[in-house]
Amino acid sequence: MSTNAQSLTAEYLERIRQARVYDVAIRTPLEAAPRLSERLGNQILFKREDLQPVFSFKIRGAYNKLAHLSKPERQQGVICSSAGNHAQGMALAARELGVRAVVVMPVITAAIKVDAVRALGAEVILHGVDYDAAYAHARELAVSNGLSFIHPFDDADVIAGQGTIGMEIFEQYPDPIHAIFVPIGGGGLISGIALYAKALRPEIRIIGVEPEDSASMHAAMAAGEPVTLEHVGIFADGVAVRRVGDESFRISQHLVDEIILVSTDETCAAIQDIFEDTRTLVEPAGALAVAGLKRYLQKNRVHDQTLVTLNCGANMNFNRLRHIAERAAIGEEREALMAVEIPERPGSFLEFCAAIGSRNVTEFNYRYGDPAAARVFVGLELSQGKAERAEIVHSLEAAGLRVVDMSDNEMAKLHVRHMVGGQAPAISDERLYRFEFPERPGALLNFLQAIGTQWNISLFHYRNHGSDFGRVLAGIQVPERDLPSFERHLKELGYAYADETGNPAYRMFLA
Repeated sequence: MSTNAQSLTAEYLERIRQARVYDVAIRTPLEAAPRLSERLGNQILFKREDLQPVFSFKIRGAYNKLAHLSKPERQQGVICSSAGNHAQGMALAARELGVRAVVVMPVITAAIKVDAVRALGAEVILHGVDYDAAYAHARELAVSNGLSFIHPFDDADVIAGQGTIGMEIFEQYPDPIHAIFVPIGGGGLISGIALYAKALRPEIRIIGVEPEDSASMHAAMAAGEPVTLEHVGIFADGVAVRRVGDESFRISQHLVDEIILVSTDETCAAIQDIFEDTRTLVEPAGALAVAGLKRYLQKNRVHDQTLVTLNCGANMNFNRLRHIAERAAIGEEREALMAVEIPERPGSFLEFCAAIGSRNVTEFNYRYGDPAAARVFVGLELSQGKAERAEIVHSLEAAGLRVVDMSDNEMAKLHVRHMVGGQAPAISDERLYRFEFPERPGALLNFLQAIGTQWNISLFHYRNHGSDFGRVLAGIQVPERDLPSFERHLKELGYAYADETGNPAYRMFLA
């Protein structure tokens, strides 16, 4: 271990051992995952932080921080900004210690989360459309009202509180461990675990896992310092952090061995894996470690080893399950989505099904749109993953059919599979955009008003996925001469968007 790493672990080790967490947190079990273990050829152990009183590890760091405040600081009260787990952790910690707690949450925060924080006795202030705005307002209120700001991850006492998880893992499993997989948001959780693990057993690999679209620690490692991402994904909202903490980066750059990035589909598949072994539904952030473990084993020949995953939270909105179930099969490579063009004549469907073979069809979408060619959107059950996808494409092409594999096409999976219904050849100057906007009452109306009436909307698809952000696919007629002013207008709106005009799913089914 390097000198810097030794210095860090020495600095924090006693702080972790003395952390006050068990007045309110529980020693969560380290459970075997027999189904997943058998499938992957290794012993997989789940550290069940989803079983904490607030269904998340956040209670550890929050309570330890409040417990170390001075008496005058406690008398003044505390404040934080959060859209979920940290808010509940701090609210419960404050209630147990008899401290006034104020939580600033974005106005888009789901009512279930707001109600949960209020039920724990905290005062909730809704401010701003995103976390950054809520954070800035909480900082202002901390100064103006003399409140102690409780940071969700960039604080030594918070990090030490999370480090007690590492201490428990070693108490519960004294035998060799190959690697511990930990989700990364702001970096406080992995910092605490890495500090304790590397101090006692430096041979254990500490592997961080981030979503591909929220890889703030990965970006910081590449840059050699924390950087602010322009945009983060919204699916795994528990780790949707644009900038990791300075202290958590200082620790992680010396103690974290590797960072693995995973897709939304892989995360959904991991949620299913955890459910099948525990009958518990974790939130997307809570399944990241399992998704990262599976990707790690795909790349590395590791067998008969013990691997630990940190299942960090279970604050799941029930109405997100539909979206997760749709994507899990693709993430596990048990389903392929294909767009296929077949001749529009009697018997062509039979020939198409013959080319597919005996595979189970999971989805089939078709509508007449052209006298010469029919386009179908089909889902097929797989048993051999990507290799089988390639076989299907080859079989269909050998039968003289045009085929495009849509299994990795985000727009096709989010929108087009629900929209297949024929093309619109009379539409001119149409451009296609995919938007994300804050999900709150009146949000869809606000979005349409923001787009304005200068340009005609020729296609529109919106589907509520139970998250804090809505997703829209919109076709807008924009003449070439208007394109520069239209693109300026989009940037001024401030919504995250992507131009999908060249997407093959659009070209085949909607254009």
